[in-house]
Amino acid sequence: MEHRPRILVIEDEAPILRGLCDVLTFHGYTVHGIDNGPEGLASASPGGWDLLLVDVMLPGLDGFTLCRQIRERHPTQAILLLTARGSEDDILEGFGAGADDYVTKPFSVAQLLARIEALLRRSGGAPRPTFQLGPVTIEVETLVAVLEGATVELSRRDVALLAYLTDRPGCPVSREELLREVWGYRCVSRVETRCVDMHVSKLRRRLALLTDDELVQTVRGAGYRAGGPG
Repeated sequence: MEHRPRILVIEDEAPILRGLCDVLTFHGYTVHGIDNGPEGLASASPGGWDLLLVDVMLPGLDGFTLCRQIRERHPTQAILLLTARGSEDDILEGFGAGADDYVTKPFSVAQLLARIEALLRRSGGAPRPTFQLGPVTIEVETLVAVLEGATVELSRRDVALLAYLTDRPGCPVSREELLREVWGYRCVSRVETRCVDMHVSKLRRRLALLTDDELVQTVRGAGYRAGGPG
């Protein structure tokens, strides 16, 4: 099974946090968002994340302090600081705190993705270009599903959803979890989970053009899981 790099985003501005989670999910990463320093520190367990994307101006615990504390207990953790504080002194303080790289706001998505990919290559967590869903190969960059030379076009959301399910073989994933981790919602209780069902229904119709296998299975009362032959 292909490894999808896991990124923890710690950012207190809700629109930026939502946007980062959406962009990174669409580009093939497994992403979780936290909006404050103390909770971010508690979630940054050693070995749990391929990359931490940390804002400097966080409530409860600033990004520099958070970075230092994480670096003390996990010396090899990849950390990228993200902030509007772009003076030379701030950048030097960030590197002194243990950051591997530093991106100042405003930033372009292309620049951020390039820096993330470079950090992950150095740390051994770069995303791979394909993953398997039963007999079907999913190509992440070209957004297609392939089986025996036949192809079906997918959306970025399709690929993100399938990758999230295949990362959890045999395990049902709830609609609420999918809304949080694939769609990027934080308050899922207010979201109509029916949108997940409608998206899965359309995705199944596309995959059925390649195979009769049920590649996205419904688990009654629990959600969905990745399927395969038979």
